[in-house]
Amino acid sequence: MIGFAFGVAAFTLCVGLVATFGLTRLPTARLQLIAFALLAVLLPIWIVFFSGWAMFHMGDDVKILAVASGAASAAVAAALVIGTSLARRIERLRAASARLAAGDLSARAPETGPRELAELGRAFNEMASSIESLFDARRELVAAASHDLRTPIASITAMLEAIEDGLAEGSEYLVPLQEQARRLASLVEDLFELARIDAGSLAHELHTTSLAPLVESCLRGFEAEAKARNVRLERRLEPAPPARCAPEQVERVLLNLLTNALRHTPSDGTVAVALAHAEDEVRVSVEDTGEGISAETARRMFDRFWRSDSARSADGSGAGLGLAIARGLVEAQGGRIWAEVRESGGARVSFTLPTASQ
Repeated sequence: MIGFAFGVAAFTLCVGLVATFGLTRLPTARLQLIAFALLAVLLPIWIVFFSGWAMFHMGDDVKILAVASGAASAAVAAALVIGTSLARRIERLRAASARLAAGDLSARAPETGPRELAELGRAFNEMASSIESLFDARRELVAAASHDLRTPIASITAMLEAIEDGLAEGSEYLVPLQEQARRLASLVEDLFELARIDAGSLAHELHTTSLAPLVESCLRGFEAEAKARNVRLERRLEPAPPARCAPEQVERVLLNLLTNALRHTPSDGTVAVALAHAEDEVRVSVEDTGEGISAETARRMFDRFWRSDSARSADGSGAGLGLAIARGLVEAQGGRIWAEVRESGGARVSFTLPTASQ
């Protein structure tokens, strides 16, 4: 009978172990812990009932103790297996976070296991990818800013050395020096503007503003330049409700878009500003009949320091920050901005702003 009792105990232990391995396949850690708790409760209860039967039929406390020990051992084994499994997965996540903290931006966590740990691993990997992208963007920013700062500094240094060596008079280089100094000041100001946008500290006060007068004012400011370039300015202003925006920042965005459109529109071309209303947004579009843009340009033209080959060859004075700042200003007011190729030729850049009633 003792052998029978130990056989029952071994069978109970095996059942507990099989159940434990089954628990580790449950989709969430919560379900695993709940199932383990049920296992830890139900096995002893079963043993209590079985012990009563054994006590009634066997009359031997050793047999009861053997069966109860089997149930307790199964519960302990289940706790060890589940705890070890969870601890192993958490350790892998901890190791990945330690590698990331040490500067290994390629560190990634496993996305397997119970649902909570899998979601935690995915969230960690998304965070790591964002940090890696941020560091890549920072490296690109430093490299691009260094390049664009180096050019005017080199020009200023060369002119000053020429004056110092007596190769030129100071008055001869006064105007070029002032131009390069203004270029440096403009670049530095743009970098500070981007830093404020990134930090979310860009100061702006939103007002209920009708955009039609603002568009008219911007177009009047470009009439002389457009006439000199023999470019026609058009207005396509549909009735639209007032927008909730910062007028001075909207004007800055519109002036930037008009400057780019005029720069890339040939003589006898057209630059048009369209104002329209769609649902809870007011849309402003600047269209031109220039050489147009590629899909790659439309996708990347709002990136910092990015300039297409045609933009670089046409005008080397820009640092490629204007459209990046425009995007930051528009998004800071709750809008969005994008570019697209016109079917009739040329390019269209549009941005939206929320209506005042939103």
